[in-house]
Amino acid sequence: MLIKIPRGWERPEREATDESHFLQRRRLVKSLAAGPVLLASAATFLTACEEEAKAEPDPTADLYPVKQNLRYRLDRPLTDEAEATKYNNFYEFGSHKQIAKRAQAMKIRPWQVRIDGMVEQEQLLDIDDLLRRMPLEERLYRHRCVEAWSMDVPWSGFPMKALVDLARPLSSARYVVMETATDEETMPGLAQSWYPWPYIDGLTIEEATNELAFLVTGAYGKPVPKQMGAPLRLAVPWKYGFKSIKSIVRFTFTDKRPLNFWEAVQGAEYGFWANVNPEVSHPRWSQASERLLGSGERVPTRLYNGYGEFVAHLYKDLAGEKLFM
Repeated sequence: MLIKIPRGWERPEREATDESHFLQRRRLVKSLAAGPVLLASAATFLTACEEEAKAEPDPTADLYPVKQNLRYRLDRPLTDEAEATKYNNFYEFGSHKQIAKRAQAMKIRPWQVRIDGMVEQEQLLDIDDLLRRMPLEERLYRHRCVEAWSMDVPWSGFPMKALVDLARPLSSARYVVMETATDEETMPGLAQSWYPWPYIDGLTIEEATNELAFLVTGAYGKPVPKQMGAPLRLAVPWKYGFKSIKSIVRFTFTDKRPLNFWEAVQGAEYGFWANVNPEVSHPRWSQASERLLGSGERVPTRLYNGYGEFVAHLYKDLAGEKLFM
């Protein structure tokens, strides 16, 4: 007889399937009872939704919601959708968190994804064709920002390994570098010329093909909103959030380790690996705890954000590397 022993971060299956429905039912009650502050918050969220509604319909909306993969669950409540979708880092639209309305100007159709570098054959893929070829599923993931706040999100998407397999990299390729879209007409942050645009980030091939590496196409049972990185972003939940690059237009396979965006801005504070570790402080603040988005509660941070069982083996032979910055 097989006996399943839950991982440390998992919650019972009987709870996981009900949580999102519970949160949806609570949303209206909370907005009526919470008072002026939360009512204002809800109004901001509704404004962002109205802006999205004016945009052209997403041609892949029929794919959602997708089936939840119960292997990837949480031991704490999901962040309310209104909170998660109005507090976003996306420097192409500004260096503050309230960029949701501004981001609605971004054009996400047509959208093409280029695969190049050390691959058998370069490819230019239409995003809608790509999504319909991939094995979409929902995963509940923690998201830990380097700024010491966190959220818990039901992402929809597909394993990054599926894209690596599609790309057919050469055996000599050691890294995959990703690049965010740049559109000066809709992204006012690009005018900040002191930043090294375009935004790029990278993973080793071993990280990219780890089962946790996830290419996100949706959230909360719908296509992922623009302010969260539509139509295609990365989720690597054991790393700080700046590694989860948004609005990807290019995957380049290479044998050279890339200099990532924030590493180029300030390498003494933001490194290539950026794995979560409560015992390694940022030069300007502690990483020992994190603030839960929405509730404001502070909770202890976990090594690898609680995903060590999946990823710790990737780094066992990297003595001397700054793995946690």
